[in-house]
Amino acid sequence: MEMPSNLSMEQQFKLQVLREQVKGLSREEAQEYLVEVLRQSMVKENLFKHWMKGKI
Repeated sequence: MEMPSNLSMEQQFKLQVLREQVKGLSREEAQEYLVEVLRQSMVKENLFKHWMKGKI
């Protein structure tokens, strides 16, 4: 199954809003934010893998 790599218009808008928000962060705040985003991405990946195991 091929996964789409394009963002929806809503996702593009959210990304632009996020770009504007992070411009005002200090370097330390930006690093903390990046680590938290990566952590949440890993949790999401784990949930998806767990969900897929139940579907197969």
